[in-house]
Amino acid sequence: MRILLVHNYYQQPGGEDTVFRAERTLLEDAGHEVVVYERHNSEIEAYTRAQRLRLAKRTIRAADSYRDIRELAASHRPHLAHFHNTFPLVSPAGWQACRELGVPTVQTLHNYRLLCPNAVFHRNGRVCEDCLGRAVPWPGIVHGCYRGSRVQSATIAAMLATHRLRGTYRREVSAYIALTEFARTKFIDGGIPEDLISVKPNFVDPDPGYREGTGTYALFVGRVSEEKGLSTLLSAWARLSDIPLRIVGDGPFMEEAVERLKRSGSRVVEFLGRRPRSEVMELLKGARLLVFPSELYEGFPMALVEAFACGVPVIASRLGGSAEIVDDGRTGLLFEPGNAENLAEVVASLWAEPDALARMGRDARALYREKYSAEKNYQKLMNIYEKAMRRRAGESG
Repeated sequence: MRILLVHNYYQQPGGEDTVFRAERTLLEDAGHEVVVYERHNSEIEAYTRAQRLRLAKRTIRAADSYRDIRELAASHRPHLAHFHNTFPLVSPAGWQACRELGVPTVQTLHNYRLLCPNAVFHRNGRVCEDCLGRAVPWPGIVHGCYRGSRVQSATIAAMLATHRLRGTYRREVSAYIALTEFARTKFIDGGIPEDLISVKPNFVDPDPGYREGTGTYALFVGRVSEEKGLSTLLSAWARLSDIPLRIVGDGPFMEEAVERLKRSGSRVVEFLGRRPRSEVMELLKGARLLVFPSELYEGFPMALVEAFACGVPVIASRLGGSAEIVDDGRTGLLFEPGNAENLAEVVASLWAEPDALARMGRDARALYREKYSAEKNYQKLMNIYEKAMRRRAGESG
């Protein structure tokens, strides 16, 4: 099969980039011919003032990406196009270019951009669904949900409203991939036709291997920000003076987090900053458990399944996709999001139970092999591709 892969990189590397590269390798290793179209938001840094003023318009329809993708599709004649992130330099115009040439399109829903101006259903330290299902997501404009700017939020809202009015999300995309059943339900509530959305989780490849031993510290891996639960994490660890914690990552909360740690006098929390993936895998293998205190509706946190692959149980907030991925009592434990006292209690209880830790680690590893390996993911991906091609053939037939 010949497949066109499309991805718009953000300025800061993230999980979507990792998944895009992993799926490209997965397809190439399976013998498929892969054609790639990539844009990077670092391009915006070189924009002239006039180009920046036109950025809002291109968010709705990027004429250059439309032209480029149409030319690629016309010359390579892919059997299918698979889009990952399209915001803002690709835009939904990429779907249009493919549809005009009869190329089926698949869109992975890595976040909630089609439903929410800030893409994460979070505002003022809490979950917010005020824009869910609205033809015009005006609450996001009023609250300046995208980067704290009403102007930029209005741009996103205009994109969403325009394409909802045009029926773009129903007409231009042959199949959507939601990463969890929780996410699928939200997109259905938001107006995406139920029959277009399949669930396929992300995967970990290469297999990092099952770790040895039980680990000597707790580990956090991710963006160091309040919405990721860092404030809750530090408050919990103020009650856990004898359990070592290592924090991997960086972000806007880092300075305040370090200052809080100094004031507390804690000697068990260590900030490691950003680390390459290979080093993160080794840190996971040395951890007794992974702590994931996010206060967001996460898309599909790679850290969770990376921990599973290493045989490390996870303590996660009982919220959104995280509560679906972590099987409470089997592959880890859940706690009430934002509740530092509950988090501390759950960590302390599991830390003191070596038999439970070992059992959960084995079950986490088994779940990885059952659901999150490259082999299992490839089978699901091919089924979705076939579904998209049948749908497009039915439309043109």
